[in-house]
Amino acid sequence: MTDAPLDVLDVLVGLALAEDIGPGDFTSEWTVPVDATGEASIVAKEGVVVAGIEPAMRVFAAVDDRIEGEVVAPDGTLVGGGETILRLHGPLRGILTAERTALNFLGRLSGIAGLTFAFVQKVKGTSARVVDTRKTTPGFRQLEKAAVRAGGGENHRLGLHDMIMIKDNHIAAAGGVVEAIDRVRDRNDLSLRVEVEVRTLSELAEALTRSVDRVLLDNMDVATLRAAVERVHAESAESRPELEASGNVRLDTVREIAETGVDLISVGALTHSASVADLSLRVPDLER
Repeated sequence: MTDAPLDVLDVLVGLALAEDIGPGDFTSEWTVPVDATGEASIVAKEGVVVAGIEPAMRVFAAVDDRIEGEVVAPDGTLVGGGETILRLHGPLRGILTAERTALNFLGRLSGIAGLTFAFVQKVKGTSARVVDTRKTTPGFRQLEKAAVRAGGGENHRLGLHDMIMIKDNHIAAAGGVVEAIDRVRDRNDLSLRVEVEVRTLSELAEALTRSVDRVLLDNMDVATLRAAVERVHAESAESRPELEASGNVRLDTVREIAETGVDLISVGALTHSASVADLSLRVPDLER
């Protein structure tokens, strides 16, 4: 299930259908009898982690509320090629009109879930958790973050409003790491969690003179990450911040990063570089 508010999801579905249907799906209207009903299945053509069932179902309902769906593989399910994800029954015109838009949601979100699953498997057995970033498709953030969760990952902050994240440009504008943290501390009457980005061990030492919830270790090599973990673990467990590694993390590097002892690894690629899962909708009665 997605956490996207119903109105947001309805808007996205409405925009997607308007873009695809325009003044009408003339092909379906002119080839499929108006009273024709039947069965259809959405099938994985390759191994995939399912995500996006709710948006897909919302698409079919928006086109024709007489279309009924049976969820065979809920979000988070790992299915193999040829396996069914969703069964549909109802007016065939509506099913065919909704087909591509529903598959676009499912394919995009399942691709994110699958890539997240691959990263999570790579760090299995370590204490590191894989988290996403704000590098999401505009308007689709909550859907894409739900897909990350379906793949076994965790969400970073949702937006600019639910966590303080002091990045390099904030530090430059404030006049330094300590100055930026102090400015936040003086204004944080919302008690938001505070994270600060550091690029060097000296900046880390500055950050540790103040109380923060998390430190982002930006684009550090593995040796520097290990040194940072060792430095922070010298602090008492009660006051020690979480450590997040970030910066050009790939499937072939994430395990080594996880083994440094960091708590989180943020991966922008989960949402900005995932391939679309290969899915298809099949209507058996129309196959020749």
